[in-house]
Amino acid sequence: MANMPNSEPCASPLELFNSIATQGELVRSLKAGNASKDEIDSAVKMLLSLKMSYKAAMGEDYKADCPPGNPAPTSNHGPDATEAEEDFVDPWTVQTSSAKGIDYDKLIVRFGSSKIDKELINRIERATGQRPHRFLRRGIFFSHRDMNQVLDAYENKKPFYLYTGRGPSSEAMHVGHLIPFIFTKWLQDVFNVPLVIQMTDDEKYLWKDLTLDQAYGYAVENAKDIIACGFDINKTFIFSDLDYMGMSSGFYKNVVKIQKHVTFNQVKGIFGFTDSDSIGKISFPAIQAAPSFSNSFPQIFQDRTDIQCLIPCAIDQDPYFRMTRDVAPRIGYPKPALLHSTFFPALQGAQTKMSASDPNSSIFLTDTAKQIKTKVNKHAFSGGRDTIEEHRQFGGNCDVDVSFMYLTFFLEDDDKLEQIRKDYTSGAMLTGELKKVLIEVLQPLIAEHQARRKEVTDEIAKEFMTPRELSFDFQ
Repeated sequence: MANMPNSEPCASPLELFNSIATQGELVRSLKAGNASKDEIDSAVKMLLSLKMSYKAAMGEDYKADCPPGNPAPTSNHGPDATEAEEDFVDPWTVQTSSAKGIDYDKLIVRFGSSKIDKELINRIERATGQRPHRFLRRGIFFSHRDMNQVLDAYENKKPFYLYTGRGPSSEAMHVGHLIPFIFTKWLQDVFNVPLVIQMTDDEKYLWKDLTLDQAYGYAVENAKDIIACGFDINKTFIFSDLDYMGMSSGFYKNVVKIQKHVTFNQVKGIFGFTDSDSIGKISFPAIQAAPSFSNSFPQIFQDRTDIQCLIPCAIDQDPYFRMTRDVAPRIGYPKPALLHSTFFPALQGAQTKMSASDPNSSIFLTDTAKQIKTKVNKHAFSGGRDTIEEHRQFGGNCDVDVSFMYLTFFLEDDDKLEQIRKDYTSGAMLTGELKKVLIEVLQPLIAEHQARRKEVTDEIAKEFMTPRELSFDFQ
Protein backbone atom coordinates (compact mmCIF):
# COMPACT_ATOMS: atom_id res chain seq x y z
CA MET A 1 0.00 0.00 0.00
CA ALA A 2 1.14 3.56 -0.64
CA ASN A 3 3.08 5.21 2.15
CA MET A 4 2.33 8.77 1.10
CA PRO A 5 1.15 10.61 4.20
CA ASN A 6 -1.62 12.66 2.61
CA SER A 7 -3.04 10.20 0.14
CA GLU A 8 -5.81 7.67 0.64
CA PRO A 9 -4.22 4.24 1.15
CA CYS A 10 -4.47 2.05 -1.94
CA ALA A 11 -3.60 -1.62 -2.02
CA SER A 12 -0.28 -2.63 -3.58
CA PRO A 13 -0.30 -5.45 -6.17
CA LEU A 14 1.14 -7.87 -3.57
CA GLU A 15 -1.50 -6.88 -0.99
CA LEU A 16 -4.20 -7.38 -3.65
CA PHE A 17 -2.65 -10.71 -4.63
CA ASN A 18 -2.74 -11.88 -0.98
CA SER A 19 -6.30 -10.59 -0.58
CA ILE A 20 -7.46 -12.54 -3.65
CA ALA A 21 -5.83 -15.74 -2.30
CA THR A 22 -7.55 -15.25 1.06
CA GLN A 23 -10.90 -14.43 -0.53
CA GLY A 24 -10.64 -17.46 -2.85
CA GLU A 25 -10.08 -19.66 0.19
CA LEU A 26 -13.10 -18.10 1.86
CA VAL A 27 -15.31 -18.84 -1.16
CA ARG A 28 -14.11 -22.46 -1.20
CA SER A 29 -14.73 -22.90 2.52
CA LEU A 30 -18.22 -21.34 2.28
CA LYS A 31 -19.11 -23.74 -0.54
CA ALA A 32 -17.65 -26.70 1.33
CA GLY A 33 -19.53 -25.69 4.48
CA ASN A 34 -22.87 -25.38 2.63
CA ALA A 35 -23.20 -21.68 3.50
CA SER A 36 -26.28 -19.76 2.37
CA LYS A 37 -26.51 -18.68 -1.28
CA ASP A 38 -26.46 -15.00 -0.27
CA GLU A 39 -23.26 -15.43 1.69
CA ILE A 40 -21.53 -17.32 -1.14
CA ASP A 41 -22.73 -14.79 -3.75
CA SER A 42 -21.46 -11.90 -1.63
CA ALA A 43 -18.03 -13.59 -1.21
CA VAL A 44 -17.81 -14.36 -4.96
CA LYS A 45 -18.73 -10.76 -5.81
CA MET A 46 -15.93 -9.56 -3.52
CA LEU A 47 -13.48 -12.00 -5.18
CA LEU A 48 -14.36 -10.76 -8.68
CA SER A 49 -14.03 -7.15 -7.56
CA LEU A 50 -10.53 -7.85 -6.13
CA LYS A 51 -9.51 -9.60 -9.36
CA MET A 52 -10.68 -6.59 -11.39
CA SER A 53 -8.64 -4.26 -9.15
CA TYR A 54 -5.63 -6.54 -9.60
CA LYS A 55 -6.00 -6.52 -13.39
CA ALA A 56 -6.32 -2.73 -13.37
CA ALA A 57 -3.13 -2.44 -11.28
CA MET A 58 -1.05 -5.06 -13.11
CA GLY A 59 -2.47 -4.96 -16.65
CA GLU A 60 -2.89 -8.74 -16.56
CA ASP A 61 -5.17 -11.35 -14.98
CA TYR A 62 -4.51 -12.75 -11.51
CA LYS A 63 -2.69 -16.12 -11.56
CA ALA A 64 -2.74 -18.12 -8.31
CA ASP A 65 0.88 -19.26 -8.44
CA CYS A 66 2.41 -16.11 -9.89
CA PRO A 67 2.74 -13.30 -7.31
CA PRO A 68 3.54 -9.82 -8.67
CA GLY A 69 7.25 -9.43 -9.24
CA ASN A 70 7.77 -13.19 -9.71
CA PRO A 71 8.36 -14.70 -13.15
CA ALA A 72 5.50 -16.91 -14.29
CA PRO A 73 6.08 -20.57 -13.47
CA THR A 74 6.64 -22.94 -16.34
CA SER A 75 3.45 -24.87 -15.70
CA ASN A 76 0.20 -24.43 -13.81
CA HIS A 77 -0.69 -28.08 -14.05
CA GLY A 78 0.03 -31.28 -12.19
CA PRO A 79 -0.80 -32.36 -8.65
CA ASP A 80 1.08 -29.46 -7.00
CA ALA A 81 -1.16 -26.87 -8.58
CA THR A 82 -4.32 -28.35 -7.10
CA GLU A 83 -2.61 -29.04 -3.78
CA ALA A 84 -1.70 -25.37 -3.35
CA GLU A 85 -5.32 -24.52 -4.07
CA GLU A 86 -6.40 -26.83 -1.27
CA ASP A 87 -4.05 -25.48 1.42
CA PHE A 88 -6.22 -23.19 3.52
CA VAL A 89 -4.53 -20.95 6.10
CA ASP A 90 -6.07 -18.06 7.98
CA PRO A 91 -5.94 -17.00 11.65
CA TRP A 92 -8.80 -19.38 12.53
CA THR A 93 -8.49 -22.39 10.20
CA VAL A 94 -5.60 -24.46 8.87
CA GLN A 95 -6.35 -27.29 6.44
CA THR A 96 -4.59 -29.16 3.69
CA SER A 97 -5.33 -32.28 1.68
CA SER A 98 -1.72 -33.47 1.99
CA ALA A 99 -0.78 -35.94 4.73
CA LYS A 100 2.63 -34.23 4.86
CA GLY A 101 0.92 -31.05 6.00
CA ILE A 102 0.96 -27.53 4.59
CA ASP A 103 3.44 -26.79 1.80
CA TYR A 104 5.40 -24.08 3.59
CA ASP A 105 7.54 -23.10 0.59
CA LYS A 106 4.36 -22.23 -1.29
CA LEU A 107 3.03 -20.38 1.75
CA ILE A 108 6.18 -18.22 1.83
CA VAL A 109 5.55 -17.27 -1.80
CA ARG A 110 1.88 -16.61 -1.20
CA PHE A 111 2.43 -14.53 1.95
CA GLY A 112 5.48 -12.76 0.49
CA SER A 113 7.76 -13.50 3.47
CA SER A 114 11.41 -14.71 3.39
CA LYS A 115 12.76 -18.17 4.12
CA ILE A 116 14.94 -18.56 7.22
CA ASP A 117 18.07 -19.91 5.55
CA LYS A 118 21.37 -21.27 6.89
CA GLU A 119 22.97 -17.86 6.51
CA LEU A 120 20.40 -16.19 8.80
CA ILE A 121 20.68 -19.00 11.37
CA ASN A 122 24.48 -18.60 11.38
CA ARG A 123 24.08 -14.86 11.85
CA ILE A 124 21.77 -15.39 14.86
CA GLU A 125 24.39 -17.75 16.31
CA ARG A 126 27.16 -15.16 15.82
CA ALA A 127 25.07 -12.36 17.31
CA THR A 128 24.02 -14.29 20.42
CA GLY A 129 27.05 -16.49 20.92
CA GLN A 130 24.59 -19.36 21.49
CA ARG A 131 23.83 -22.52 19.56
CA PRO A 132 20.62 -21.93 17.54
CA HIS A 133 17.47 -23.36 19.12
CA ARG A 134 16.34 -26.73 17.72
CA PHE A 135 13.27 -24.96 16.26
CA LEU A 136 15.65 -22.95 14.06
CA ARG A 137 17.98 -25.87 13.29
CA ARG A 138 15.04 -28.01 12.14
CA GLY A 139 13.08 -25.43 10.18
CA ILE A 140 10.18 -25.30 12.66
CA PHE A 141 10.61 -21.52 12.60
CA PHE A 142 11.00 -21.31 8.84
CA SER A 143 10.03 -17.85 7.60
CA HIS A 144 10.67 -14.26 8.60
CA ARG A 145 10.13 -10.61 7.86
CA ASP A 146 13.02 -8.17 8.52
CA MET A 147 14.95 -10.38 10.96
CA ASN A 148 18.19 -9.04 9.45
CA GLN A 149 17.11 -5.54 10.45
CA VAL A 150 16.61 -6.66 14.06
CA LEU A 151 20.09 -8.21 14.05
CA ASP A 152 21.57 -5.01 12.57
CA ALA A 153 20.04 -3.05 15.45
CA TYR A 154 21.15 -5.59 18.06
CA GLU A 155 24.73 -5.61 16.74
CA ASN A 156 24.74 -1.80 16.95
CA LYS A 157 23.59 -1.98 20.61
CA LYS A 158 20.13 -0.67 19.73
CA PRO A 159 17.25 -2.20 21.69
CA PHE A 160 14.32 -4.23 20.41
CA TYR A 161 11.55 -6.03 22.25
CA LEU A 162 9.57 -9.24 21.80
CA TYR A 163 5.81 -9.54 21.42
CA THR A 164 3.78 -12.71 21.18
CA GLY A 165 0.32 -13.74 22.30
CA ARG A 166 -2.32 -16.31 23.05
CA GLY A 167 -6.04 -16.47 22.34
CA PRO A 168 -7.40 -18.10 25.52
CA SER A 169 -10.29 -20.26 24.30
CA SER A 170 -10.22 -22.92 27.03
CA GLU A 171 -8.79 -23.44 30.49
CA ALA A 172 -6.26 -26.08 29.45
CA MET A 173 -3.62 -25.47 26.81
CA HIS A 174 -2.11 -28.25 24.68
CA VAL A 175 1.51 -28.93 23.73
CA GLY A 176 1.09 -27.17 20.39
CA HIS A 177 0.35 -23.91 22.24
CA LEU A 178 3.76 -24.14 23.93
CA ILE A 179 5.76 -23.86 20.67
CA PRO A 180 5.84 -20.05 20.33
CA PHE A 181 6.43 -19.65 24.08
CA ILE A 182 9.31 -22.15 24.25
CA PHE A 183 10.97 -20.27 21.38
CA THR A 184 10.15 -16.82 22.73
CA LYS A 185 11.71 -17.72 26.08
CA TRP A 186 14.88 -18.76 24.26
CA LEU A 187 14.90 -15.46 22.34
CA GLN A 188 14.37 -13.52 25.58
CA ASP A 189 17.28 -15.38 27.22
CA VAL A 190 19.83 -15.13 24.39
CA PHE A 191 19.07 -11.52 23.38
CA ASN A 192 18.26 -10.34 26.93
CA VAL A 193 15.29 -8.19 25.87
CA PRO A 194 11.88 -7.25 27.33
CA LEU A 195 8.78 -9.17 26.27
CA VAL A 196 5.06 -8.37 26.13
CA ILE A 197 2.50 -11.18 25.86
CA GLN A 198 -1.02 -10.29 24.73
CA MET A 199 -3.92 -12.43 25.97
CA THR A 200 -6.68 -11.78 23.42
CA ASP A 201 -9.61 -12.57 25.70
CA ASP A 202 -11.63 -9.91 23.85
CA GLU A 203 -11.10 -11.80 20.58
CA LYS A 204 -12.29 -15.08 22.09
CA TYR A 205 -15.38 -13.36 23.51
CA LEU A 206 -16.20 -12.04 20.02
CA TRP A 207 -15.59 -15.33 18.18
CA LYS A 208 -16.69 -17.96 20.70
CA ASP A 209 -19.74 -18.61 22.82
CA LEU A 210 -18.15 -17.30 26.03
CA THR A 211 -19.11 -14.70 28.63
CA LEU A 212 -16.65 -11.87 29.31
CA ASP A 213 -15.91 -13.37 32.73
CA GLN A 214 -15.15 -16.77 31.20
CA ALA A 215 -12.86 -15.25 28.57
CA TYR A 216 -10.95 -13.27 31.23
CA GLY A 217 -10.78 -16.35 33.51
CA TYR A 218 -9.24 -18.40 30.69
CA ALA A 219 -6.72 -15.59 30.07
CA VAL A 220 -5.49 -15.77 33.68
CA GLU A 221 -5.35 -19.59 33.67
CA ASN A 222 -3.48 -19.64 30.35
CA ALA A 223 -1.11 -16.96 31.65
CA LYS A 224 -0.12 -19.37 34.45
CA ASP A 225 0.79 -22.02 31.87
CA ILE A 226 2.82 -19.42 29.98
CA ILE A 227 4.60 -18.29 33.17
CA ALA A 228 5.44 -21.96 33.82
CA CYS A 229 7.60 -21.89 30.65
CA GLY A 230 10.12 -19.98 32.77
CA PHE A 231 9.85 -16.34 31.68
CA ASP A 232 11.77 -13.73 33.66
CA ILE A 233 9.28 -11.67 35.69
CA ASN A 234 11.61 -8.65 35.57
CA LYS A 235 11.52 -8.58 31.78
CA THR A 236 8.00 -9.88 30.99
CA PHE A 237 4.61 -8.17 30.96
CA ILE A 238 1.55 -10.37 30.28
CA PHE A 239 -1.69 -8.50 29.71
CA SER A 240 -5.35 -9.23 29.12
CA ASP A 241 -6.87 -6.97 26.45
CA LEU A 242 -10.08 -6.66 28.50
CA ASP A 243 -8.02 -5.40 31.41
CA TYR A 244 -5.21 -3.37 29.86
CA MET A 245 -7.11 -1.46 27.18
CA GLY A 246 -8.99 0.49 29.83
CA MET A 247 -5.91 1.51 31.79
CA SER A 248 -3.38 2.38 29.09
CA SER A 249 -3.90 5.57 27.16
CA GLY A 250 -0.91 4.74 24.93
CA PHE A 251 -2.38 1.39 23.90
CA TYR A 252 -5.84 2.70 23.03
CA LYS A 253 -4.44 5.70 21.15
CA ASN A 254 -2.50 3.32 18.89
CA VAL A 255 -5.58 1.13 18.36
CA VAL A 256 -7.47 4.20 17.14
CA LYS A 257 -4.60 5.34 14.88
CA ILE A 258 -4.49 1.91 13.26
CA GLN A 259 -8.28 1.80 12.89
CA LYS A 260 -8.22 5.14 11.07
CA HIS A 261 -5.77 3.84 8.47
CA VAL A 262 -7.40 0.52 7.58
CA THR A 263 -10.56 0.47 5.48
CA PHE A 264 -13.46 -1.97 5.81
CA ASN A 265 -12.62 -3.24 2.31
CA GLN A 266 -9.07 -4.00 3.38
CA VAL A 267 -10.05 -6.05 6.45
CA LYS A 268 -12.64 -7.88 4.35
CA GLY A 269 -9.90 -8.66 1.82
CA ILE A 270 -7.30 -9.69 4.41
CA PHE A 271 -9.49 -11.60 6.87
CA GLY A 272 -12.48 -12.65 4.78
CA PHE A 273 -15.02 -10.84 7.00
CA THR A 274 -18.54 -10.67 5.61
CA ASP A 275 -21.37 -8.19 6.08
CA SER A 276 -22.88 -10.44 8.73
CA ASP A 277 -19.79 -10.32 11.01
CA SER A 278 -20.06 -8.20 14.13
CA ILE A 279 -18.30 -4.83 14.11
CA GLY A 280 -16.26 -6.13 17.06
CA LYS A 281 -14.58 -8.70 14.81
CA ILE A 282 -13.90 -6.10 12.14
CA SER A 283 -12.20 -3.73 14.59
CA PHE A 284 -10.27 -6.46 16.44
CA PRO A 285 -7.23 -6.66 14.08
CA ALA A 286 -6.20 -3.16 15.20
CA ILE A 287 -6.05 -4.43 18.80
CA GLN A 288 -3.75 -7.31 17.85
CA ALA A 289 -1.61 -4.85 15.89
CA ALA A 290 -1.17 -2.26 18.69
CA PRO A 291 1.40 -4.17 20.83
CA SER A 292 3.77 -3.98 17.81
CA PHE A 293 4.44 -0.35 18.71
CA SER A 294 6.55 0.46 21.78
CA ASN A 295 4.52 3.45 23.01
CA SER A 296 1.54 1.12 23.58
CA PHE A 297 3.45 0.34 26.80
CA PRO A 298 4.37 3.72 28.31
CA GLN A 299 5.20 2.08 31.66
CA ILE A 300 7.96 0.08 29.92
CA PHE A 301 9.15 2.26 27.05
CA GLN A 302 7.94 5.71 28.17
CA ASP A 303 6.92 7.65 25.07
CA ARG A 304 9.55 6.15 22.79
CA THR A 305 8.18 5.15 19.40
CA ASP A 306 11.44 4.01 17.79
CA ILE A 307 11.99 0.64 19.47
CA GLN A 308 11.45 -2.14 16.95
CA CYS A 309 9.35 -5.14 17.81
CA LEU A 310 10.05 -8.79 16.93
CA ILE A 311 7.04 -11.12 16.85
CA PRO A 312 7.51 -14.91 17.04
CA CYS A 313 4.21 -16.55 16.02
CA ALA A 314 2.67 -19.33 13.94
CA ILE A 315 2.30 -18.29 10.31
CA ASP A 316 -1.52 -18.30 10.46
CA GLN A 317 -1.24 -15.04 12.45
CA ASP A 318 0.70 -13.32 9.66
CA PRO A 319 -2.32 -11.57 8.06
CA TYR A 320 -2.64 -9.40 11.20
CA PHE A 321 0.94 -8.28 10.90
CA ARG A 322 0.92 -7.77 7.13
CA MET A 323 -1.78 -5.23 7.90
CA THR A 324 0.29 -3.81 10.79
CA ARG A 325 3.43 -3.47 8.68
CA ASP A 326 1.45 -1.71 6.01
CA VAL A 327 0.05 0.84 8.48
CA ALA A 328 3.25 1.41 10.52
CA PRO A 329 5.07 3.88 8.22
CA ARG A 330 1.87 5.88 7.74
CA ILE A 331 1.56 6.50 11.48
CA GLY A 332 5.28 7.09 11.96
CA TYR A 333 6.34 3.80 13.58
CA PRO A 334 8.89 1.11 12.62
CA LYS A 335 7.44 -2.00 11.01
CA PRO A 336 7.45 -5.03 13.32
CA ALA A 337 9.70 -7.93 12.31
CA LEU A 338 8.38 -11.50 12.41
CA LEU A 339 9.55 -15.07 12.87
CA HIS A 340 6.98 -17.63 11.66
CA SER A 341 6.61 -21.19 12.88
CA THR A 342 5.04 -24.16 11.16
CA PHE A 343 1.88 -25.68 12.65
CA PHE A 344 1.90 -28.30 15.33
CA PRO A 345 -0.07 -31.17 13.80
CA ALA A 346 -3.08 -32.85 15.35
CA LEU A 347 -2.54 -36.43 16.53
CA GLN A 348 -4.75 -37.61 13.66
CA GLY A 349 -2.37 -36.17 11.05
CA ALA A 350 -0.86 -33.01 9.65
CA GLN A 351 -3.94 -32.03 7.60
CA THR A 352 -5.07 -29.72 10.43
CA LYS A 353 -3.57 -28.08 13.50
CA MET A 354 -4.56 -29.28 16.95
CA SER A 355 -7.88 -28.21 18.36
CA ALA A 356 -8.42 -27.34 22.02
CA SER A 357 -12.04 -28.41 21.60
CA ASP A 358 -11.24 -32.01 20.55
CA PRO A 359 -9.56 -33.80 23.50
CA ASN A 360 -8.27 -36.61 21.28
CA SER A 361 -6.62 -34.31 18.73
CA SER A 362 -4.01 -33.14 21.18
CA ILE A 363 -1.88 -33.81 24.23
CA PHE A 364 -3.04 -31.35 26.89
CA LEU A 365 -0.75 -29.84 29.50
CA THR A 366 -3.10 -31.32 32.12
CA ASP A 367 -2.87 -34.91 30.78
CA THR A 368 -1.55 -37.65 33.06
CA ALA A 369 1.30 -39.95 32.04
CA LYS A 370 -1.31 -42.66 31.38
CA GLN A 371 -3.45 -40.36 29.19
CA ILE A 372 -0.39 -39.34 27.17
CA LYS A 373 0.51 -42.99 26.58
CA THR A 374 -3.05 -43.91 25.58
CA LYS A 375 -3.46 -40.93 23.22
CA VAL A 376 -0.16 -41.52 21.43
CA ASN A 377 -0.73 -45.27 21.08
CA LYS A 378 -4.36 -44.96 20.05
CA HIS A 379 -4.58 -41.72 18.02
CA ALA A 380 -1.11 -40.73 16.68
CA PHE A 381 -1.27 -41.13 12.89
CA SER A 382 1.32 -43.64 11.75
CA GLY A 383 3.56 -43.63 8.72
CA GLY A 384 4.09 -47.37 9.16
CA ARG A 385 3.01 -50.20 6.86
CA ASP A 386 -0.05 -52.42 7.24
CA THR A 387 1.90 -55.45 8.48
CA ILE A 388 5.19 -55.95 10.33
CA GLU A 389 6.54 -57.93 7.35
CA GLU A 390 5.78 -55.06 4.94
CA HIS A 391 7.19 -52.51 7.36
CA ARG A 392 10.43 -54.45 7.77
CA GLN A 393 10.69 -54.73 3.98
CA PHE A 394 9.67 -51.22 2.85
CA GLY A 395 10.12 -49.07 5.97
CA GLY A 396 7.95 -46.30 7.38
CA ASN A 397 7.28 -42.77 6.12
CA CYS A 398 8.56 -40.10 8.54
CA ASP A 399 7.03 -37.34 6.40
CA VAL A 400 3.50 -38.29 7.47
CA ASP A 401 4.17 -40.02 10.82
CA VAL A 402 2.87 -37.81 13.63
CA SER A 403 5.03 -39.39 16.36
CA PHE A 404 8.14 -38.55 14.35
CA MET A 405 6.84 -35.01 13.68
CA TYR A 406 6.34 -34.52 17.44
CA LEU A 407 9.89 -35.70 18.13
CA THR A 408 11.23 -33.02 15.76
CA PHE A 409 9.62 -30.48 18.08
CA PHE A 410 10.58 -31.97 21.44
CA LEU A 411 13.64 -34.22 21.16
CA GLU A 412 16.70 -32.05 21.75
CA ASP A 413 19.36 -34.48 20.46
CA ASP A 414 19.87 -34.00 16.69
CA ASP A 415 21.93 -37.19 16.28
CA LYS A 416 19.33 -39.31 18.06
CA LEU A 417 16.55 -37.81 15.92
CA GLU A 418 18.47 -38.57 12.73
CA GLN A 419 19.11 -42.16 13.89
CA ILE A 420 15.37 -42.63 14.56
CA ARG A 421 14.58 -41.25 11.10
CA LYS A 422 17.00 -43.71 9.46
CA ASP A 423 15.79 -46.68 11.54
CA TYR A 424 12.11 -45.98 10.89
CA THR A 425 12.60 -45.29 7.18
CA SER A 426 14.61 -48.50 6.73
CA GLY A 427 12.08 -50.61 8.65
CA ALA A 428 14.52 -51.42 11.48
CA MET A 429 12.23 -49.52 13.89
CA LEU A 430 8.52 -50.36 14.14
CA THR A 431 5.67 -47.89 14.73
CA GLY A 432 5.13 -49.17 18.29
CA GLU A 433 8.81 -48.55 19.08
CA LEU A 434 8.67 -45.05 17.63
CA LYS A 435 5.56 -44.25 19.67
CA LYS A 436 7.32 -45.55 22.80
CA VAL A 437 10.21 -43.10 22.21
CA LEU A 438 7.73 -40.23 21.88
CA ILE A 439 5.85 -41.24 25.05
CA GLU A 440 9.17 -41.32 26.95
CA VAL A 441 9.94 -37.77 25.73
CA LEU A 442 6.48 -36.31 26.37
CA GLN A 443 5.71 -37.79 29.80
CA PRO A 444 8.57 -36.08 31.70
CA LEU A 445 8.18 -32.88 29.66
CA ILE A 446 4.49 -32.55 30.65
CA ALA A 447 5.13 -33.69 34.24
CA GLU A 448 7.85 -31.02 34.67
CA HIS A 449 5.54 -28.39 33.20
CA GLN A 450 2.77 -29.41 35.62
CA ALA A 451 5.18 -29.15 38.58
CA ARG A 452 6.22 -25.63 37.55
CA ARG A 453 2.58 -24.68 36.88
CA LYS A 454 1.64 -25.70 40.46
CA GLU A 455 4.15 -23.15 41.77
CA VAL A 456 2.45 -20.30 39.87
CA THR A 457 0.07 -18.75 42.38
CA ASP A 458 -2.65 -16.17 41.68
CA GLU A 459 -0.29 -13.59 43.23
CA ILE A 460 2.54 -14.44 40.81
CA ALA A 461 0.14 -14.28 37.85
CA LYS A 462 -1.12 -10.92 39.08
CA GLU A 463 2.43 -9.59 39.34
CA PHE A 464 3.22 -10.61 35.74
CA MET A 465 -0.06 -8.98 34.62
CA THR A 466 0.38 -5.68 36.45
CA PRO A 467 1.56 -2.78 34.25
CA ARG A 468 4.98 -1.79 35.59
CA GLU A 469 8.51 -0.85 34.64
CA LEU A 470 10.65 -3.75 33.46
CA SER A 471 14.33 -3.95 34.32
CA PHE A 472 15.93 -3.05 31.05
CA ASP A 473 18.47 -0.44 30.01
CA PHE A 474 17.40 1.53 26.92
CA GLN A 475 20.57 3.51 26.38
